[in-house]
Amino acid sequence: MYVISLDLGTSGFRSQLIDLDKKETIKTVITMGHPLPGGNVMDHLDFAMSTGTDVAHRLIIETVREILEKFDVEPDKIERIAVCGNPIQLSLFQNMEIRDLAYAGENKQAALGVQDIKREARIFPANEILKGIFEMDNCEIIVPPAIKHEIGADALAMMLETDFIHQTEPCLVTDYGTNAEMALKIGDRIMTASAAAGPAIEGQGIACGMLAGPRAISDVNSEGEWWRLTVLDDTMTPIKGPLVDPITGDCIEGCILRPKGITGTGVIATIALALKEGLITKLPQLPNGELILGAGIVITNKDVEEVGKAIGAIRAAHMTLMIESGMKYEDLRYSYMSGATGTYVDADKARHIGSVPGFSKGIVQFGNTSIGLARKIAIDRSKLDEVVAVANKIHADHLMMATSETFKDIYVCELSTWQHGMPAEMYKQMLEMYGIPVFPQDLEKTEIEKRVSRDIDDVGTLGLDIVTNIGITLEAPVEKCILCHKCEEECPEDAVVIIEKDGQRFANIDSQHCLGTSCRRCVTICPEQTMNHTILKIQEKDKEQKN
Repeated sequence: MYVISLDLGTSGFRSQLIDLDKKETIKTVITMGHPLPGGNVMDHLDFAMSTGTDVAHRLIIETVREILEKFDVEPDKIERIAVCGNPIQLSLFQNMEIRDLAYAGENKQAALGVQDIKREARIFPANEILKGIFEMDNCEIIVPPAIKHEIGADALAMMLETDFIHQTEPCLVTDYGTNAEMALKIGDRIMTASAAAGPAIEGQGIACGMLAGPRAISDVNSEGEWWRLTVLDDTMTPIKGPLVDPITGDCIEGCILRPKGITGTGVIATIALALKEGLITKLPQLPNGELILGAGIVITNKDVEEVGKAIGAIRAAHMTLMIESGMKYEDLRYSYMSGATGTYVDADKARHIGSVPGFSKGIVQFGNTSIGLARKIAIDRSKLDEVVAVANKIHADHLMMATSETFKDIYVCELSTWQHGMPAEMYKQMLEMYGIPVFPQDLEKTEIEKRVSRDIDDVGTLGLDIVTNIGITLEAPVEKCILCHKCEEECPEDAVVIIEKDGQRFANIDSQHCLGTSCRRCVTICPEQTMNHTILKIQEKDKEQKN
């Protein structure tokens, strides 16, 4: 018999097939992208609110079907699926109410008649949501609890799967992604928060960016006057890549594995190295407006700005947590990093560029803690009781960054630095003006420990498989369309196509690549204002057409 662990990540799903008797991983399947339009979890929430949870639920379940088919195992041999993710993703997976997640304010909820939903641990038959999609008569699904409606199973996983929960000294944990969840522990008190960092942290919204996957540049280091690229191989392991001249793009020394794009960690490394070597004298300006890391792989000034937005949001949230807790910056002992970005990023570069506090005395890098927790529960369902017990003990204070004046003030300083090159001395003066304690200097050296070499440390005996094309198209009629095709030309991800069918015109949108609320350029460019995302439906296709 087999069990499956499933992580509903904001930027992509991760899943593993596990032999229950041997407790060995057989195969790992990941998606290159998320089925819901958007660059972060708030985009996904907005999409679900606009089109209805039924559409969003169906998109997620169709993607789960794609993953299950990749495992190539008879459904009746799958005993259990353990699922982890944030409250929005898990709610949509189960087709639950989400309005309480969209409207956190009590007055707003009362006006709309919305009540908080208890998102407790749940075990239910798989066919309750998979029937008609993937028949699994003898399988159960396990969903871990959320501590409260803002703090999901993924946040619980990053606390449990690292050393965070057992630390007696002040420590910080962050699951890096488009929606960076984080928690600060001081004694028995735990404060949580999240920062809508946006897609750049995962390599999306970058000119030549891509999610962490085979042939992606994950790191960059200096070798004399040239730069050595680190590239992920077919098992997602970082290996030695080409040696390049970043100014001309000339390949000084080749390699067998030719990169095809760059992850968010690779962009962070590129910017950090350019700052260190003086190629950037004022943000966000690169020499000649670009750095060239190989054939067709270019980092632009715009990319620097996009990464700056993400890093700035994460740094502002980190500092806000510490300020609101009343702790002294210098007391921070450990910073734990999880998720793909937390795994592949060079921690020393990350601390100097601001995505992890540079004054933290120790940094520990973990892999995908969300799938790690799901794996434990899938193998031994009694582990769920332990997770519930820990969740009940955690009395977390959740800090909403959207309503925090401290966060807003720091983020303004971050944006001024990244987008306009504001000097460090002026940054300091701005903090003093806002009444915010000035940040300490980065430590010259810090303890850095990397627990794993890749995001998912054990991909299994059959290795890694990737769903590169989820293959789901959203469709809506565009009655006033004049076939100017401006929406197609404006879309940065080539996700929109206008078609004619049965005498009607439709907008077809690739759900996997659409940037959702964070973009909507197709809506604003349309001269007839005919694009309406609220009426999008899933285009019905048979399996052969879709693949």
